[in-house]
Amino acid sequence: MPSPEPAPSTPVYWRRTLRLSAVLLAIWLLTTLGVGLFGRWLTFDVLGWPFGFWLTAQGALIVFCVIVWVYALAMDRLELAERDDAGD
Repeated sequence: MPSPEPAPSTPVYWRRTLRLSAVLLAIWLLTTLGVGLFGRWLTFDVLGWPFGFWLTAQGALIVFCVIVWVYALAMDRLELAERDDAGD
């Protein structure tokens, strides 16, 4: 069985990884607090439900799924770029 490739270890890679994580965590925090604190003030109805409820139940979940998708895509690109740079 072949051994797995070692994890990238350059400072640039880790700086980019930490920056990506910080930005996505900030978006997660703003989404959580924004929907939780301000969602009840959105009083108009959408399909018979208050918009604040709709936003909390559906909108936040969609944002969380997009955050996970963006993280996976960005990390794949970062790791591919790091391996290409290490192979040169």
